[in-house]
Amino acid sequence: MSVAMPTLEDAGASENAPRVVTPAQLIWRKFRRHRLAMLGAVLTIALYLGAAFAPFIAPFGPNEYQSRYTYAPPQTVHWIRTNEEGRRIFGPYVYDLKVSVDYASGRRVFETDRENVIPIRFFPRGAEYRLFGFIPADRHLFGPADPDRPMFLTGADRLGRDMFSRTIIGSQVSLSIGLVGVIMSLILGLIFGGLSGYYGGAVDTLIQRVIEFLQSIPSIPLWIGLAAALPKDVNPALIYFYITLILSLIGWTGLARVVRGRFLSLKNEDFVRAARLDGASPWRVMFRHMVPSFLSHIIAAVTLAIPAMILAETALSFLGLGLRQPVISWGVLLQEAQNIRSVATAPWLFVPGGAVVVAVLAMNFLGDGLRDAADPFSSN
Repeated sequence: MSVAMPTLEDAGASENAPRVVTPAQLIWRKFRRHRLAMLGAVLTIALYLGAAFAPFIAPFGPNEYQSRYTYAPPQTVHWIRTNEEGRRIFGPYVYDLKVSVDYASGRRVFETDRENVIPIRFFPRGAEYRLFGFIPADRHLFGPADPDRPMFLTGADRLGRDMFSRTIIGSQVSLSIGLVGVIMSLILGLIFGGLSGYYGGAVDTLIQRVIEFLQSIPSIPLWIGLAAALPKDVNPALIYFYITLILSLIGWTGLARVVRGRFLSLKNEDFVRAARLDGASPWRVMFRHMVPSFLSHIIAAVTLAIPAMILAETALSFLGLGLRQPVISWGVLLQEAQNIRSVATAPWLFVPGGAVVVAVLAMNFLGDGLRDAADPFSSN
């Protein structure tokens, strides 16, 4: 049996054949041209990696304090110094702080002590913690060579606790509450929005009236009632659960409306009719055939919903209606910046607010890029 060998004409035809590009490749090609979206993606990944390894990155434990250094200002990190022998040494360090009391104002005054250097070491031993909640460890990414000496990269709070460490630790709650809340909202929005758009009629009317009722509930009075109903000694984990649950119950309605509109436009398409004629169940038609057709839009909507959840938790905790001490979140940390002294003499207490701004901007940039890339054939 002879086998036909490919001719030069066949080779030329195969080389000149149009290249098949998948939708995922088209989306990625357009997304990577969006510079702000790429920056947002890098920052978002860095934020969540930092939250995952927060106890390791933070040089101190969240509740470690040095009462001598209350409201200590931020210390600048230097890299090159000259030792007593005149040799130049390369390595990170900070200068010590001289502490005195201004009896006229009744507050501590800090001055940089350039004669005393505090070297910064990498991977020193420090406060014990459990990485990912179950791996015991006591190594930190960096820290002072002498743990009893001050190293406040972003200042200290009213108890002498390191604001940098507490901000890093607080990212675990603030970032996770947005992610978990959006996942719950996504599930509810897909189910109820899909049922509303797929079946229509009385099912659609009932679900839409429920959505309108939930959207009409004012959120601030709801939170005030919740804060008044919860006792002061309630478990912080329970408060976290309630915050996440209520944010999810309020946040799924917008996504459900989007899903309903997409289902109404897709349920009469040929591929949906073919799936029905093939005997597929309604759930399989909805989640196996219809949802994947606009999955990129769902991803973009979810990405844009996460910063809204983070802002909601931060605002409510800042007002005292959300999470409370001893839970550490960006909103709880910002409660320290509610008095005039903080604004006037300790502006570094607003560092958690800066973290909120960076996280929200990064996720908005990422969501905008995903939303534009979801339509790779558009002109812009």
